[in-house]
Amino acid sequence: MRRLETSILKDELSLEGLNEPQKEAVQHVGGPLLIIAGAGSGKTRVLTHRIAYLVKAGQAKPFEILAITFTNKAANEMRERVERLLGISSREMMIGTFHSCCARILRREITRLGFTPNFTIYDEADSLRLIGACIDEAGLSRKQFPPGAIKAVVTRAKNEMIDEEQYSSIVEDFFHEVVSTVYKRYQERLRENNALDFDDLLLVTVNLFELYPRVLEKYRRRFKHVLVDEYQDTNMVQYRLVRLLVEEHKNLCVVGDDDQGIYSWRGADIRNILEFENDYPDAKVVRLEQNYRSTPDILNAASSVVINNSSRKAKNLWTARPKGEKPKFYLAEDEHAEANFVVTKVKELVRNESMNYSDIAIFYRVHAQSRLIEEALLREGIPYRIFGGVRFYDRQEIRDTIAYLRVIVNASDELSLRRIINVPPRGIGKTTLKRLEEYSRVDGLPLFDVCKEASDIHGLSNSAAKKLSEFHALIEGLRNFSSNHETTDVIKEVWKRTGYMEALQNEGTLEAQSRIENLEELLNVVSEFQANFGAVTLLDFLERVSLVDDTEDLDESRGYVSLMTLHNAKGLEFPCVFIVGMEEGLFPHVRSMDSQEEIEEERRLCYVGMTRSQDLLYLSACACRSLRGRLDSNPISRFVEEIPDELIERSEYEDVYSEKESISVEEGERIIHAKWGEGLVVSVENLSDDTEITVDFESVGRKRLLLRYAPIEKVSDS
Repeated sequence: MRRLETSILKDELSLEGLNEPQKEAVQHVGGPLLIIAGAGSGKTRVLTHRIAYLVKAGQAKPFEILAITFTNKAANEMRERVERLLGISSREMMIGTFHSCCARILRREITRLGFTPNFTIYDEADSLRLIGACIDEAGLSRKQFPPGAIKAVVTRAKNEMIDEEQYSSIVEDFFHEVVSTVYKRYQERLRENNALDFDDLLLVTVNLFELYPRVLEKYRRRFKHVLVDEYQDTNMVQYRLVRLLVEEHKNLCVVGDDDQGIYSWRGADIRNILEFENDYPDAKVVRLEQNYRSTPDILNAASSVVINNSSRKAKNLWTARPKGEKPKFYLAEDEHAEANFVVTKVKELVRNESMNYSDIAIFYRVHAQSRLIEEALLREGIPYRIFGGVRFYDRQEIRDTIAYLRVIVNASDELSLRRIINVPPRGIGKTTLKRLEEYSRVDGLPLFDVCKEASDIHGLSNSAAKKLSEFHALIEGLRNFSSNHETTDVIKEVWKRTGYMEALQNEGTLEAQSRIENLEELLNVVSEFQANFGAVTLLDFLERVSLVDDTEDLDESRGYVSLMTLHNAKGLEFPCVFIVGMEEGLFPHVRSMDSQEEIEEERRLCYVGMTRSQDLLYLSACACRSLRGRLDSNPISRFVEEIPDELIERSEYEDVYSEKESISVEEGERIIHAKWGEGLVVSVENLSDDTEITVDFESVGRKRLLLRYAPIEKVSDS
């Protein structure tokens, strides 16, 4: 009888399209289940079929299912698939993100904690504004204690389940004392506003369950089966929430891949999936190892990289797809040549391989790398779109800097002036600006000129007038500086005198670091412009920036190429993938170099990027690259070197990158560079593992080079 019921159920659910491990996972009767789902192994299909199976088998009614994932897109896709499988609405099921599911629970139960059910949910921007207000209330300087930096610490505390009272007992220095003060006031203000931030949605739900056992019991009885997608990405509070809900019945199914854990900087703890069997000793483990996405050589190349990690579960991914082309690695001369290589190849693929632009994705480690690729795509009229970020010249920090430069060149540019008059914050608020504008209209004076006469504005406090006068003096000082300095120096001076760069450095967050890298990339833009056109004025540079940003004439009839960081590539797939910047210090990133755990996460990030590719995979690096305002020659990424030669085709522009016989160079000597020609050595600095020389080239000006790798020769005395 049991065999007959299973057979009928199998027909009803049409499980014939599933492979044997997938069927095993779908039909697991009850108790803890760990599904190790390798890249491209059909995990969403397994999850949705399992939900349908539980309902069809009578193990759970629709409203007794809780299925949690990490993005709204994934949750919507899950709902749609379940509805197709069952032929009924999924409305009774709770299928959603951690945050949306917790919000639904709190709407029903939060009155016990003193909130009303119509509480407001503050997004990141709301939270930052409120933290800024709390800093002001405490009489602190936003410049010294940036809201973003404090918000990052508060988020980390909440993800580790440390509330404001607990935090106050563990402070160790003055900065964290300030955080504690702001954290307390922030939570008070949230409560006064009947509001929760995103982090609170999870933490308050856990607190609710722990404070009110009857409420917890209610949801334990309701959710007879809990399913969690991307379990490797869960943090401490998410882990605790799940444990509370399944502690009695243990009907927990988690799906994930430890080789794709790339979000530790968000608080994700890969140990949650690695130690699942310790948490649930009677857990059944099913491995999904058949990959349906990539060709064999792409899959094997990716596996040959990630296998070098020590903290991982063993798995052997395979595919039944035809062999296809080997991944290809190209070593370019510099970042310009790399961008040209990528764009030339894109044109070839679209022209010769009948691909659409939408079939192609370009991945990079940091946002700043996109700039040269964007410019190369623009030159060739290739449509593109940046995901998980904005176009280089549209990024906040770039637009802020450009706005300062425009005001320096043209003080009548009131649009740019309004943008930067209180950036970074200098106490010139909306009320002050409104009175400034009113005075400007009445007297017919430009806003900038009115700043100088701020003390004459009726109704303006002495403090506000002083700040406007100081802003006027700041811009005047920068205008004078710009009259006899190069554009690069003017930009640096803007960041210095305004405190813009210092504010980002003080913030200390990953987002702030990314913005600093973008600013440093702007210096490369200027250097390249000068290399191509010689000495240029600030006005010339601003005109170039405006022209580069023009994309109105792009033909989007064949879609667009997708550009994104490797972190944003998670969960996507493309017929053709390019991963650029495969160099030590860039990928793996320099910030990860001192930690084995972080290097392993960088390696997982590489694996994720490689396994997004279905048919074609291109990796590239540069022999020399301008990064952070200096020219570097870094070794090829260890991740490329970890791919066996039989799994990858390697090519390079010329054999100048490999370590050559060392030469000694002294200050005052003349050398010849393979690209830039003859130059004079102006300084020599001995580093721990190399020698850095600074050279004045007749063609491109001053450059810094690592002697070990630089393609140079001494000028013969003869």
